[in-house]
Amino acid sequence: MGKLLYSAAMSLDGFIAGPGGDMGWLAPYTGGSEGEDLAAEVGALLVGRRTFSGDDPYRGTDGEGKAFGGGWDGPQVVLTRQSFPAVPGVTFCSSLAEGVAAARAAAGEKTVNVLGASVGRACADAGLLDEVAVVVMPVLLGGGVRLFERPGLPVRLELLAQEGTSLRYRVLR
Repeated sequence: MGKLLYSAAMSLDGFIAGPGGDMGWLAPYTGGSEGEDLAAEVGALLVGRRTFSGDDPYRGTDGEGKAFGGGWDGPQVVLTRQSFPAVPGVTFCSSLAEGVAAARAAAGEKTVNVLGASVGRACADAGLLDEVAVVVMPVLLGGGVRLFERPGLPVRLELLAQEGTSLRYRVLR
């Protein structure tokens, strides 16, 4: 079974989305190689509803509407209590346990990439998260959605790798 990895691009002041979930701030920083290595290890995505149906940092480009701007294609599991029309390659689940199980089954031995602040925090709170990867972008947003939006139990981390402003941590249990 593959690991559960929460990943995000983050402003230097700790925000992964701007006010109202705006992802436009990330557009000047897309297209780099930061996501390519990560995309190669991902077998499935586990995302929240806001991430799934929210703003797209690749808006107006060939990568619009595609994971990693088109650098990855595969199964997605969306955690939501809302109903959505069927989407090819997307499974909708109403509980964290159901969503994690579905994403792990879809990913096989590969990594489940967790996207979205609420889902990342829920996985951490449930003790399910194995790793956290963050790319710190050279911008101060001043507000928006934080990497971990609300305080919870402390989550101890051990640095696994650092390349420039890309940081990868193991979650210690």
